[in-house]
Amino acid sequence: MFYYLNGTITVLDQNLAVVDCGGVGYACRTTNFTLTRLQLGKPAKLYTYCNIREDAFDIYGFFTREEMNCFEQLLSVSGVGPKAALAILSVVSPEQFTLAVMTQDDKTLMMAQGVGKKMAQRILLELKDKIAGQQLELSTASMAGAPTVRGSKSAEATAALASLGYSTAEIGAALKGIDVENLPLEEIVRQALRAMVMK
Repeated sequence: MFYYLNGTITVLDQNLAVVDCGGVGYACRTTNFTLTRLQLGKPAKLYTYCNIREDAFDIYGFFTREEMNCFEQLLSVSGVGPKAALAILSVVSPEQFTLAVMTQDDKTLMMAQGVGKKMAQRILLELKDKIAGQQLELSTASMAGAPTVRGSKSAEATAALASLGYSTAEIGAALKGIDVENLPLEEIVRQALRAMVMK
């Protein structure tokens, strides 16, 4: 369907942003994370996820590709719908969400309205398996000219970035020049994301 909408922001409301594209206003349900980055009357590009049912056609818009990927991951968990996914991504950034999954931090997810302990633990269980699979696959690849050692900070950062939708080549280039051995994992992911966005 739509990969992104590029236009002028005409309405900002609770969990809602309207993007005017050529005279047509597209209502995008969204997160606080995205809303804080938008301004009325200013141009913006929102990456979109379309939820089509018999009785509805809902568009979900996100300021970054990483946030959209996290939203799609959440929807893949049994019992998690768009409302809960938006609530979670309204209280944590994409990298915070990914790290919460990797470290099995259910308290971070439970900060979201309507997300209880059982749902948080189900999200952690189902998504950790997916991210672990990505880490295993990527640990066999050559990153920055050397194989990644599974279980190392480099491997964990690689898995976190892969879960946000980045390729092996993009991740390898972004990790070059970052002090992987001495920085905290969250800071490694943050610096790598910044490097990729600046390209």
